Amino acid sequence: MRNNISVSVIGAGLAGCEAALQLANRGIKVNLYEMKPTKKSPAHKSENFAELVCSNSLKAERIASAGGLLKAEMSLFNSVCVDSAYKCRVPAGGALAVNRDDFSALVTDIIKNHPNIIVVNEEVSKIPDGYCIISSGPLTSDTLADELKNLLGLDYLSFYDAAAPIVTFESVDMESGFFASRYERGGEDDYINCPMNKEEYEHFYNGLINAESAELHSFDKKKGVYEGCMPIEIMAKRGENTIRFGPMKPVGLRDPKTGHRPWAVLQLRKENVSGSMYNLVGFQTNLKFPEQKRVFSLIPALKNAEFVRYGVMHRNTFINSPKLLNEDFSLRSNENIFFAGQITGVEGYMESAASGIMAGINCYKRIMGEEPILLPEITMIGSLAKYISNPEVEDFQPMGANFGMLPPLPELIKDKKMRYEALALRSLDYIKNCVVEDIENSTTTIE
Repeated sequence: MRNNISVSVIGAGLAGCEAALQLANRGIKVNLYEMKPTKKSPAHKSENFAELVCSNSLKAERIASAGGLLKAEMSLFNSVCVDSAYKCRVPAGGALAVNRDDFSALVTDIIKNHPNIIVVNEEVSKIPDGYCIISSGPLTSDTLADELKNLLGLDYLSFYDAAAPIVTFESVDMESGFFASRYERGGEDDYINCPMNKEEYEHFYNGLINAESAELHSFDKKKGVYEGCMPIEIMAKRGENTIRFGPMKPVGLRDPKTGHRPWAVLQLRKENVSGSMYNLVGFQTNLKFPEQKRVFSLIPALKNAEFVRYGVMHRNTFINSPKLLNEDFSLRSNENIFFAGQITGVEGYMESAASGIMAGINCYKRIMGEEPILLPEITMIGSLAKYISNPEVEDFQPMGANFGMLPPLPELIKDKKMRYEALALRSLDYIKNCVVEDIENSTTTIE
């Protein structure tokens, strides 16, 4: 059966390379479609695969960090990206940083020399029949994007990422904040309100309008990422009261500590069912990440806020995965089609690669008529898969790995470093004991 089946993988970024190798190493023939060098996206310069565009850093190594845990999980699944990164690393303190050219060249060499992978250098204009993994990346070509519109529906495809920051609930100072919905509509803990008096607001406002913004890439400027959603700092510069009558309006709210309506209010909306993460409502922003931390922490309830995601505004093609995908990264309407990478709404190099690993493994499982591997939320990979496939998620925005996504430990550990280490060990122990043996047993000799 395996000899008669091939899989089309569209895109040779990190996700596509991981997916292709997971299949090829199990004896499945793969046609890997990559439009470079014939055509390049605006961000790409090299002709090699798995090109790192914006940074050479793959985040922290220690397992007590979200990025470190994710890479440790991926290593257990024989990740080509993690293995190649360690072979091409450069000094970067506690982070895993690589020589970008060496990294891409190594992954490309592995792919091109695999006997079960055929590289097809052409732009895909029609989704191939049969088993297929679409990992075309955040700058999907217009031709393929049109094909995806026909497959998924126009309303299920986004072309830029305009997301507000997200903070952990435990880091919000509830001595300053309070739970309430406007006019007492909605659930009692759906919103946390961060009130400010006039002096506090003016201090925050001055910090906001004088903060430094991130430089936009040329392709972001060209596409006009601000057309559908204005950054909070741009809105603020239109006048001191503009945001106080907009996203920070205090109407319908009373601070229970004073009994009065605040001068201004930032609302935090629950980001997940467990209530471990809240996003800053209406605070889409293009400020540099350190500036977001500095300025938004001027709001009293956020003075000690832990940001699990900073706000971003850039060109980014991604699908409304919660309405479209199963937890195994397959399309609900056609389970022979899988998606992987940033197009699914996972954010970050390693997150994209991790989704490629799972899409490749589960495509193999589908071919073989076996049950998919669905990692639980106690793992970082599993929590990302559940986030992008949860049909209850509204106003879907991409998300990177963070400990706020994992369910809490049964015991309370106050020290954050020790708590994160315990969360990481719980995840890795599960994979080592419950999953890896199954993967090794199903991995065949290269044919």
